[in-house]
Amino acid sequence: MTPKVLLSEKRVNIMLNRLCCQLIERHGDFSNTVLVGLQPRGVLLLDQLILLLNENGVSSIQKGKLDTTFFRDDFRRSEVPHNAKATEMEVSIEGKNVVLIDDVLFTGRSIRSALTAIDSYGRPESIELLVLVDRRFSRHLPIQPDYLGAQIDALQGDKVKVVWSEGTANNIVYLEKQNQ
Repeated sequence: MTPKVLLSEKRVNIMLNRLCCQLIERHGDFSNTVLVGLQPRGVLLLDQLILLLNENGVSSIQKGKLDTTFFRDDFRRSEVPHNAKATEMEVSIEGKNVVLIDDVLFTGRSIRSALTAIDSYGRPESIELLVLVDRRFSRHLPIQPDYLGAQIDALQGDKVKVVWSEGTANNIVYLEKQNQ
């Protein structure tokens, strides 16, 4: 089946700017905030948000990249070995406001594993969740985003994917829906 564009590049760029404005409203100068992108695709979203935050005058942003592979509840159940990515948490989260960032919220299991993994780096003041796309009818766990780009209704067999364009100044984003 041919992928179907769910959100245009223009729409996604508007959502990214809105998410940045919401972050600035809540976190001000980000002096007590750490943005943490979940490997692998949440890191791509984190990079886009940091570019936009820098354009809006927020320059000193503490950030990290978190891989949750070994904290997943299906880690030892898969026949295919999981491919772990690098974790780069070079900042303390003790007493800080942490914003977990991922591209698509589906079952909630990745976020649950991120909540477990983040404990290894200290006890934050608070943890919030930012996602670009919420597949709201597919949740297995009671996890909801604090910051949301868009909600997409997709059938169980469909795959909602964020595709990051390369070779442009803005690294434009669009979404596809395709059958698995």
